[in-house]
Amino acid sequence: MSSVRILLRAIVVGGLSAVLIAPGAAAHAEPSVADLTQQINKSSAKLENIVESYNRVNEEIKATQKAGKKIETEIGPLEQEVEQARAEVKQIAATAYTGGTGLSTANLLLGGDQKDLVSRLGTLDHLMRGRQQTISGFNQSQQKLLDRKAELENTLAKQKAQKKQLAEGKKKIEADLEELYDLREKAYGSATSTASTYTGAVPNVSGSAGVAVRFAYNAIGTPYVWGGETASGYDCSGLTLAAWKAAGKSLPHNAAMQWNQVAKVSRGDLQPGDLVFYSGLDHVGIYVGGNQIIHAPTFGENVQLAGVDVMPPYGYGRVT
Repeated sequence: MSSVRILLRAIVVGGLSAVLIAPGAAAHAEPSVADLTQQINKSSAKLENIVESYNRVNEEIKATQKAGKKIETEIGPLEQEVEQARAEVKQIAATAYTGGTGLSTANLLLGGDQKDLVSRLGTLDHLMRGRQQTISGFNQSQQKLLDRKAELENTLAKQKAQKKQLAEGKKKIEADLEELYDLREKAYGSATSTASTYTGAVPNVSGSAGVAVRFAYNAIGTPYVWGGETASGYDCSGLTLAAWKAAGKSLPHNAAMQWNQVAKVSRGDLQPGDLVFYSGLDHVGIYVGGNQIIHAPTFGENVQLAGVDVMPPYGYGRVT
């Protein structure tokens, strides 16, 4: 066989092999580490947005429920006052016609001269009108409160519906993440990070900020749990809430609401204990000095120490 024919045969066989083998190889190709990381980061970002929205609705529901309870406590005493005012007017009317002191029909008609009669009738009319005005005022106030209560109940119903919608969205993304974590487990042997504690030095920070910073260091290694604000797990705003709660300060469980509550500072003025907020106000961490924060990153990861620029900062705030 000539060398030319041998070469042609090799080309044909090689080409046929490529056609037969390549599709099968492509069909069974596993996602690369970079591809998996990109997919997980994208889904995690969507999930964190939903989690923080969910947290915000929870905070709004708490506020609405608190306002509703306040109104309920106001309505009870007001109703008693209204009933008391009605009873007083009934007593005045009864006294006028059944012989009460100074206001009986006989006294009104026969007692004293005409001038006294006019004066007494005027007094009765004044008393009656005064009581009626009192009742009218109470009724208006009571109706206003009842209207407000109905408004709050409608708001609460809407918020609960929104909360349900967010929960459904969160469930879908969690399902998507579950699939990605299955792939991650195949690639890395584990779908989530292994919990670990911090064994390094903790900065010596005084005051309430020091309490919050020490709390954050002690939380390192705790798993990320959406809606979490206890030692069993934290999400980003749950961690900052818990750290400052330990220091005696109250924060809402939502990054954007925390941003609205803190005093704004510049990056150059950052002090340990300050909060660092990130793009979209969907993430927050606590500054611990040395250009570092402690934060609860996302699903599958644990509370950790990271650089301030772990993602683009949105702004900086101080708890007061």
